[in-house]
Amino acid sequence: MTRRAEITRFVGWLTGSRTQAGAGAGSARSFRRQHAWCWNVEPVIAITGEIYDEVQLDGTYLAHGWCLLLAIDGTTGTVIALQWCDAEKTAAWTALLEHIPPPRAVVIDGGSGLASALTTCWPDTRVQRCLVHVQRNVRRYLTTRPRTEAGKTLRALSLALTKITTLEQATDWQLRLHAWHQVYGEVINAKTYLKDAGMRPAWAGRNATWWWTHDRLRKAYRLLARLNKQDVLFTYLDPDLAELNLSSTTNRIEGGANHPIKDLLRRHRGMTSPHHWQPTQPTTVLDDDQQEPDGYDTATTAEEGLWTRSGWAGRSHR
Repeated sequence: MTRRAEITRFVGWLTGSRTQAGAGAGSARSFRRQHAWCWNVEPVIAITGEIYDEVQLDGTYLAHGWCLLLAIDGTTGTVIALQWCDAEKTAAWTALLEHIPPPRAVVIDGGSGLASALTTCWPDTRVQRCLVHVQRNVRRYLTTRPRTEAGKTLRALSLALTKITTLEQATDWQLRLHAWHQVYGEVINAKTYLKDAGMRPAWAGRNATWWWTHDRLRKAYRLLARLNKQDVLFTYLDPDLAELNLSSTTNRIEGGANHPIKDLLRRHRGMTSPHHWQPTQPTTVLDDDQQEPDGYDTATTAEEGLWTRSGWAGRSHR
């Protein structure tokens, strides 16, 4: 059997639902012995230099403390770059973005460290925040059933975001957000003092002498107000970008890349960490005379929390 056939069969087992015995012609032990070399093949993502109209970015956390940062073509859903790291921080996002020419627009969920990396690597790229993630963030502050009228009204405003399809509707939403602040501005600016309350809530600072009375309501409003001020809520409606038909959410990368990765890893949950990365990366088919292709190497270091996933990648076994 040629190496092309072996790697094809290995990939079929890795991305499918068959057992090792079912994927090969012999026992599971024979399959592991015959295909052991396949684990040393590092799939390659070609850096083409293509300038994309829309790129979607997201990070997903996997087992063994790994985080996988992905960039996809927002039009086709094709993975165009990836980066392994331990957390979504500026250095990790920078290592990913510096390999991709700045696109016209990028859709993000607002993860930590990404804003700084975008400013450095893609300063002129238009940003669209994922509206579904904005809704989730507001829900985390207000819950699904706010008890106060102020909370109910603000929650309704957040839910309206994904129903906006025109600039007129976007302007109306902005006016409603401003009107909300006109009515409830004093409420979110109210303070409670320790000398009056007698005890501080658990979430307040240990030495706090006062805190915002409606802290979570205030955070929910300030999130919406900040994103509105940054002009990242309705980029997809910008007339200058109309021909791109931009997305307003990162649903394509979450449903088209992240979900299949996690589903696949659940099927292979018994794999060790050195093998855990293989199913998550695009696969390459070897020519008959090809041995091991060069890996996708971003020349990053373990000290930065960035790895190309060779063995334990600088980590100690836990």
